[in-house]
Amino acid sequence: MLLDTASLYFRAYFGVPDSVKAPDGTPVNAVRGLLDFIGRLVQDHRPDDLVACMDADWRPQWRVELIPSYKAHRVAQETESGPDVEETPDTLTPQVPIIEAALDAFGIARVGVAGYEADDVIGTLTARATGPVDIVTGDRDLYQLIDDEKQRRVLYPLKGVGSLQVTDEAWLREKYGVDGPGYADLALLRGDPSDGLPGVPGIGEKTAAKLLDAFGSLPGIIAAIDDPRSKLTPAQRKRLDESRAYLAVAPKVVKVASDVPLPPFDPALPAAPAQPEMVEALARRWGLGGAVTRLSSALHR
Repeated sequence: MLLDTASLYFRAYFGVPDSVKAPDGTPVNAVRGLLDFIGRLVQDHRPDDLVACMDADWRPQWRVELIPSYKAHRVAQETESGPDVEETPDTLTPQVPIIEAALDAFGIARVGVAGYEADDVIGTLTARATGPVDIVTGDRDLYQLIDDEKQRRVLYPLKGVGSLQVTDEAWLREKYGVDGPGYADLALLRGDPSDGLPGVPGIGEKTAAKLLDAFGSLPGIIAAIDDPRSKLTPAQRKRLDESRAYLAVAPKVVKVASDVPLPPFDPALPAAPAQPEMVEALARRWGLGGAVTRLSSALHR
């Protein structure tokens, strides 16, 4: 089980009231919400391995060089060296180090790699996996990794922690008319304002799905631009032709990496907190009592 950790703690932050605070008044709603979420996942799914994948760089420079608008609207502050600072709610940022300390104290593997997003870590671990993989994320970008034959699916939180949409190829085909790899092509054709991806002007989700159905893949669509016998409409041909520069680089930006150099780590789900004294200290310092107790008991089962 691979956790898109930032996606999940953002959801916890907005899903748990900010009146949930530590004894000193620091909001800990994201921390407690995430720990409860993980406890529920462990209790319901009991994975052999559990990895909290982290955004060491939420806006990698190599993606920005290809598409400068990539996540540009979410930059709060540019930095000369290291990742730009992402615009996040004032009361969420201080909770991230507490989340990281709690994961470490519990012994839950936490993996991030400089120059890569959590999505890329997830893509690499998925590519390396020899058995079934459940990816837990609120980010549809990871639908591209779905593969029924290899038993790779996405668990997408709908409401709270108890309601997860099990997303497989059948669901993808019914909703979007594509398989996992086809979803990446659909996303780059359609564009995604939340990630600053422009897409091809005039081609929305339904048209993108129809084009992929007709021509099979993005390379098939690009080949059709130059084939006068292809069934592209004149308007589609013109828009796609004018977007060639974008279509040449977008796949590298949209598709998650599968070859990230990962550090050594132990992915095994712990049977008990690795550092019980540290867990207790964090629980006292930050008022995490109930969430810590629930996660601990979920691990013990």
